[in-house]
Amino acid sequence: MRTAALLCSAAGTLLLGTLTAVPDAETRTEAAETRGTALAAARARAAGIDFGPCPDAQDLPGSMRCGTVRVPLDYARPDGEQIRLTVSRALATRKDPGGTRREVRRQGALVHNPGGPGATGLYFPLIGLLPEWKRIAAAYDLVGYAPRGVSPSAPLSCKDPKQFFQGPSQAPTHPSEAYKRQRIAQAKAYARGCAERAGDALRHYHSLNNARDLDVVRAALGEERLTFLGSSYGTYFGALYATLFPSHVRRMVFDSVVDPRPGRLWYRNNLAQSAAFEGRWRDVKEWIARHHRVYGLGRTAREVQRGYERASARLAAEPAGGKVGPGQLQGAFLQAGYYDDQWPHRAHALSAYLRGDPGPLVEQAQQYPEAAAEAENTRAVYLAVECNDAPWPTDWRVWDRDNTRLARVAPFETWDNVWANLPCAYWPAPRQRPLDVGAGPGELPPTLILAAERDAATPYRGALELRDRLAGSVLVTERGAGAHGLAGGPNPCVNGHLEAYLLEGRLPGRRADCAPHAEPEPRAPAQPAARAKRPAAPGGPGSAGRLR
Repeated sequence: MRTAALLCSAAGTLLLGTLTAVPDAETRTEAAETRGTALAAARARAAGIDFGPCPDAQDLPGSMRCGTVRVPLDYARPDGEQIRLTVSRALATRKDPGGTRREVRRQGALVHNPGGPGATGLYFPLIGLLPEWKRIAAAYDLVGYAPRGVSPSAPLSCKDPKQFFQGPSQAPTHPSEAYKRQRIAQAKAYARGCAERAGDALRHYHSLNNARDLDVVRAALGEERLTFLGSSYGTYFGALYATLFPSHVRRMVFDSVVDPRPGRLWYRNNLAQSAAFEGRWRDVKEWIARHHRVYGLGRTAREVQRGYERASARLAAEPAGGKVGPGQLQGAFLQAGYYDDQWPHRAHALSAYLRGDPGPLVEQAQQYPEAAAEAENTRAVYLAVECNDAPWPTDWRVWDRDNTRLARVAPFETWDNVWANLPCAYWPAPRQRPLDVGAGPGELPPTLILAAERDAATPYRGALELRDRLAGSVLVTERGAGAHGLAGGPNPCVNGHLEAYLLEGRLPGRRADCAPHAEPEPRAPAQPAARAKRPAAPGGPGSAGRLR
């Protein structure tokens, strides 16, 4: 690949001296980071991980243990400042889920990243308690970790968490010039806060370092080659890992894929996400309309939209519970665009509110002060990584032009997505040059890609792009569905392909299709518990950025 060629060129320059040109600063830095990663991995392999009780052991099963791994803040200076990444693990059970006494062969560690950027993977090992994961948990140590910047791994903060939740908030689909100026000022202030709180360290929180950290974690676990499951944003730095360290890969699963094209990171990917969410919002409304007899919100998507708009206008005039305004309402329904098992609960809350009962809406949409520190940390890491990863437009007129056009056809998420990402226009740290990810024939073991056709958070085009860039990869598509994050979910066809790959190394042909999983039942259940496999999804204006 191109980076490997650059590094080989740099090495040749160092050996031949006057016979070749002196490498430029960028090439020297890349070579230093490569050497630094190898040194950090060797040190981590020698040290291992001293697993013991987890920080929240009182709330966690005893089978899950935690430890830390040291990584350089700056891989070009591996002997400089170090940070510690917290890692969690549940050992392979070795038990046959079928109930026989046959001992299952252990296949090493399965390391997971749930996405974000800014989501923690520390709770991933608990997923082995779910029936859908029993066979995988029998064969693999399930390993999660908190990436750099994510608490407790050298946590980043850009703002006092006590002032982070500022609900109730507005969510205009066509904001006024005055409102835009207000949000620009807030974005500039947040970017300044990141620089003031993190200092020079801010520049070292980016996807390339996340990929390098992953290799150090692999070495600390004693794994010669990595078995990895990356979800959402985790697919992007997983693809970086596959490009940088192809010989270190055993098996990789890319679940709900970010478009990795360098020119898409991250500004254009966010435009594509906003456009895709309009279609997903229509899916939500059409489902509600099909169940008018249950919710009474209208028999067509247009009628449901009018009910949503009535609720938003009413909340703008008088926030529910004093805390839930149009911004919180929009954030709650944005989450329904990620996960369709939330549709019944969201529809019930909207229906109850319009009938005069705000309780269910307040319950699901209110932002709680005790969660502010975690939400602010998530947003800080999200912005640090995405702002550092690639160039962003620095002229507000570009943002205004592009999103004004987009909001005419896709008003649901467009401007909210702008405000979530706008600090990147004023970011104080230098930007990385995105790596052109990919692997040619024979460079990488076969990999598995999972994608839902109507996923809005990571539109389907990204899965097609990654499949074309990683020779030997196979794409499994859930047709006609849009839930974000498929591995271990409600679709047995998808799970069958996942198990066949992880347990047997077996893949279908070039591609495979699965029928959509069943739609949720139209009832008002209790708040669905967050599944361990899911990324920690940010939830609306000013909370935690945008999920990847």
